[in-house]
Amino acid sequence: MERMGRDLGLTARDMNDMGRLAQLAANPQGTTKEEIFLAVASLYRVQGSYLNPRERALMQEILRRLARDVEMAIRISLAERLAEDANAPHDLIVLLADDAIEVARPLILRSPLLTETDILRMIGDCGPAHHEAVAQRPNIGEPVCDALVKLDSESVLGALLRNVTARISSQAFETLVEKSRNIANLQDPLAHRKDLPPELATRMCEWVSDALKTWIVHNYRVEPQKLDRTLEDIGQSLHHEPPAPRAQPGESAQKLIDKLAASGQLKAGFLLRVLHQGQIDLFDLAFAKLLGAPLEDLRRKFYEMGPKPVALACRAVGIDRCVFATVFNLSRQARKMRPVLSPAELSEVSTAFAAFSKPQALEMFQKL
Repeated sequence: MERMGRDLGLTARDMNDMGRLAQLAANPQGTTKEEIFLAVASLYRVQGSYLNPRERALMQEILRRLARDVEMAIRISLAERLAEDANAPHDLIVLLADDAIEVARPLILRSPLLTETDILRMIGDCGPAHHEAVAQRPNIGEPVCDALVKLDSESVLGALLRNVTARISSQAFETLVEKSRNIANLQDPLAHRKDLPPELATRMCEWVSDALKTWIVHNYRVEPQKLDRTLEDIGQSLHHEPPAPRAQPGESAQKLIDKLAASGQLKAGFLLRVLHQGQIDLFDLAFAKLLGAPLEDLRRKFYEMGPKPVALACRAVGIDRCVFATVFNLSRQARKMRPVLSPAELSEVSTAFAAFSKPQALEMFQKL
């Protein structure tokens, strides 16, 4: 880790964070694996384009090892967060897309970073659940459709036929029509494809029901079939920015924080989770509760007085130094602020973590 700073255009603080994260992944020392997982993923997301192969491999290995033990809800949340992020590291997207289908599905369906090569590899390496998600992905091309058509899974073939944006080749359609002889559930979605070649629709009349035969004869005689490559997927989710923080969060948010605090479940890991999900109101409320500070006081010190109060607050609630960059960057981004630190400010941050115990950091924060 010592030579990373010479290899990258990153700050010494980022390099120290990476080294610390690697050490924590191997020996958590009171920091939960969920916290480390989110911290590594966030750092990778922010700095991924600057990493050389060695650092990328390190980050991937940490995430791969931790993923086995991190709650699926957290991995799903991360995948949802990255699904439409065109600037996320490609390797991180592929890593999560190879995870359990619950984690992989939002990425398979929506990530613009998955290439056709990635999808074809997934068809070869993954199971039916991933195959079905691939079949539902908008605008998949002929090579992917051809690979899916070779599968014998009825659910996968049905999903492909119901995907109106899938570009199915004439040869693939011929294979699907032949399969529909023995798989009745393929007949209706096949007949209703606007790009099904008319001659293949006519062939299906040999074995489909009388009702479907009548539909085919009527529609294919009246409307000539033409390929339409520009259909939009009406079911594709639209990307929405997280809501801006409110001056006074809702009553339900406050009740949730109070309930978690009363049951002893309000911890540093919760802060990282809601921050990573873009729930900045919950983040502020939870941080204020953990610090025993009024919400307005927390926000004034946290967002208006520079990075030192943030570092003291993190230290006071038990957030590790290596996770500070995640907290500082994401909290600033949520409020449209630039997360830029000067060398002097970085020194203040390091001092806050190194020089003060948790009680001392809390006292310092309260006196600001």
